Amino acid sequence: MIRLEAVSKTFAGSARPAVDRLDLDVPDGTTCVLIGPSGCGKTTTMRIVNRLIEPTSGRIVVEGQDVTRADAVELRRRIGYVIQQVGLFPHMTIAQNVATVPQLLGWPGPRIAQRVEAMLSLVGLEPGQFLDRYPRHLSGGQRQRVGVARALAADPPVMLMDEPFGAVDPIVRAGLQTELLGILRRLAKTVIFVTHDIDEAIRMGDLVAIMKDGRLVQCARPEELLSAPKDAFVADFVGADRALKRLTLTTAGEAATPTSAGPGAPVVPAATSLRDVLSLLLASGADAAAVVDAGGRPFGAITLATIRARAAART
Repeated sequence: MIRLEAVSKTFAGSARPAVDRLDLDVPDGTTCVLIGPSGCGKTTTMRIVNRLIEPTSGRIVVEGQDVTRADAVELRRRIGYVIQQVGLFPHMTIAQNVATVPQLLGWPGPRIAQRVEAMLSLVGLEPGQFLDRYPRHLSGGQRQRVGVARALAADPPVMLMDEPFGAVDPIVRAGLQTELLGILRRLAKTVIFVTHDIDEAIRMGDLVAIMKDGRLVQCARPEELLSAPKDAFVADFVGADRALKRLTLTTAGEAATPTSAGPGAPVVPAATSLRDVLSLLLASGADAAAVVDAGGRPFGAITLATIRARAAART
């Protein structure tokens, strides 16, 4: 779906390339997270894809088309784009903001209205309550949801997300991550996602691409990245607590056994990561937690011993 072939970018007056002969493949329906130290070229790489930044050399292929030869404006209209500060138009209502790209594409009014309501519902905002509001009336988390709805409105096959949750507080951020994961998996979008947070990268990415000095150091699935870092730089970047990070990749439902946790045990949804279950058990002093499905029905139990065994098996 997205392929970068020997892509480089050197800014005027710079002693070295911001992006240096980068090769990257992002398959259909995959979220690839770009991460690395400040100045590594991750944001430049993402912006090259929709040509907000023009590459100095190389080839960029999106849906089989070499977009370096395409009309840049038309290209951007078929790529969803979400940024950290959201970028909603303050003088426009939420409905008008979400409708921006469909209107530019010439969709008929009834189709736009229907799509706007569907997108707001998708991101958890009741259309009846939010259609006529303005961005200033919304919380940071709500504005970010509108930003995602706007990016999805024209049903683009490709989305670019530039630290989309960086401006919201940690509690809201965790909830937005969970909701966005569900949306992207249901819609099977191809996504390039930029973050500076390795925990977010591991949680959100099907692939995680670690960059340094404009070059790709390692691109792998989160499990592989944590269990087999390519070199000392990658090992240091993902952190010494790799065993704990790996626990975020398994849910309580996946590790639960069909037993009872006993009376008074804390209760966790099946979608809870083992890392979060571990934190809950340590805080509560319990040895096991009851696991319930999405409807609140008993699913099984997860114990400290099971979590320890999972962590030890992955080191």
